[in-house]
Amino acid sequence: MMPDALDSLREVNGKLRNSVLGLRPERKHIWAIGPDDFLNVRRLMLRARECLRLLRAMNEESGDVRKELLEYQHNLAKLKQLLPDLHARLLTEKLRLHAVRTQAAAASHWAQAARSIP
Repeated sequence: MMPDALDSLREVNGKLRNSVLGLRPERKHIWAIGPDDFLNVRRLMLRARECLRLLRAMNEESGDVRKELLEYQHNLAKLKQLLPDLHARLLTEKLRLHAVRTQAAAASHWAQAARSIP
């Protein structure tokens, strides 16, 4: 079972590394990041947790396991660094969208009022 858990952790690390790269500010506009991006990262972390549980249960301490554990920790550290900036960018985008909706509503009210003037 250990090779399966190790192979799975390797796959998770590759996908998590790509997900973190895709969330970086210079890689994507904030509007291109969707809920599925965050759900994918969460699924990967849950899958990694299961792999880690299996590897610990087998008391596996090979060099390959240590290498994958270090890479997983590195991926989590990158994600931890990235999230505050991403959160700030998402809040900024939320405020921008709110302002656009407010302007659109005001323009709509103005247009309706202008039509009702004889």
